Amino acid sequence: MTVKKARSVGPKFFCDACGYESVRWMGRCPGCNAFDSMVEAPLDMTEDDPAGASSPATRLALQEIPSTGQQRTPTGSAEVDRVLGGGLVPASVTLLGGEPGIGKSTLLLSTCLRVAASGGRCVYISAEESASQLKMRADRISANGLPSEFYVCESGDLPSALKVAGDAALVVVDSIQTVRVPTIRSISGSVLQIRECVFRILESAKRGKSAPAYVLVGHITKGGELAGPKVLEHMVDTVLSFEGDRRLGLRFLRAQKNRFGSTEEIGVFEMTGEGLAEVPDPGALFRSAGDSALAGVAVSALVEGSRAFLVEIQSLTQEVNLAMPRRVATGIDPRRLLLILAVLEKRVGLRLGTSDVFASAVGGFVAREPAADLAVAMAIASAVRSSPLPARTAFVGEVTLTGELREPPNVDRRIAESARLGFQEIVLPAPSGRNRVPRPPAGRQIDIVYSKSIMECKAKYLS
Repeated sequence: MTVKKARSVGPKFFCDACGYESVRWMGRCPGCNAFDSMVEAPLDMTEDDPAGASSPATRLALQEIPSTGQQRTPTGSAEVDRVLGGGLVPASVTLLGGEPGIGKSTLLLSTCLRVAASGGRCVYISAEESASQLKMRADRISANGLPSEFYVCESGDLPSALKVAGDAALVVVDSIQTVRVPTIRSISGSVLQIRECVFRILESAKRGKSAPAYVLVGHITKGGELAGPKVLEHMVDTVLSFEGDRRLGLRFLRAQKNRFGSTEEIGVFEMTGEGLAEVPDPGALFRSAGDSALAGVAVSALVEGSRAFLVEIQSLTQEVNLAMPRRVATGIDPRRLLLILAVLEKRVGLRLGTSDVFASAVGGFVAREPAADLAVAMAIASAVRSSPLPARTAFVGEVTLTGELREPPNVDRRIAESARLGFQEIVLPAPSGRNRVPRPPAGRQIDIVYSKSIMECKAKYLS
């Protein structure tokens, strides 16, 4: 039998903006309509032949595959370990994204210092900053001196950097948009370079059990998405997002994808002069009014992962003579805000068509779950009536299009956190016959008030 040898095919062209592939050069990319974005990428390919030179694929029965428990590497930060699911998994690839200046490099530098202090070797591949700049930040945020197992590789040549980082427990690449493979004829940060760099890192990570855990820093676009091809997020094991308002001190670490744990956990940090400080008990951080009863203010008990947070929702309404009044949401889903406004006007009878409406979650918290609907609605109704709500009352529930309230999950956790922080009552949707009636935690005094609809809740507190 004659074996077909590898043949060299003609060069292929890829769009440097979207990754569109073509066998010939074109002035404008058909995929994204970008001009002069096609770059040449010659490839060596082998014809698909069962008797070719490549090793044949094998299959294994699921029962024959040995179970290997992954021994995680603690990062030394309880908040980071909480989001990761207990620590870094060896031979894994994690992508960390966030806005410029939010603290991504500071977070990873602190993590490397803790891991190195505990005896794990860390290699920081710095393609954006010089080694001296990295040393200045490390001197500022390290309170116990610099560990000996922390190494810095000041290079943008990824293959060379991976060779010197092979025996480490943790390898940080800062950032994936600035490293490059010299054999690829494209600039750093292009679709071809990012795809090839991540592929090289994946090959290095999957070579064996002794491979290090890789953490990649990723840039984001103006739209808030990770820069580069979407396949980047599919290739890595974990995608983390570091968010927060740079004008405020709080930062939030969330997992958008995690093959080794939950994506519901959240880590809370505070930016200080000595770096990022963990906030182990952030329950009362997202309130500003305190015990003061102010119009347009309502508190909700929201759950992120295994923790509950008491978040203050503030609203302001103002009569205007504009044809299109403004609806501004900060930390609240704008679509949920429009839905709540429609329910308040149609079902409750509040006149909001000629008013600007502003709604905000205090402290930079992002209220992602619908359980905050009731608090948002009550804050808006309070602002319209200029009548304050009880300062020690929490409002929890999802508002439907009919004005009815739906009970969210983890009600017991919300009640317990409200009682722990000294709230006197919590308003919940009336339980249906299939739901268990929640009870206050043992040793805590808090009244549970049930309401079937937003109309009933508004009549009780804003009559």
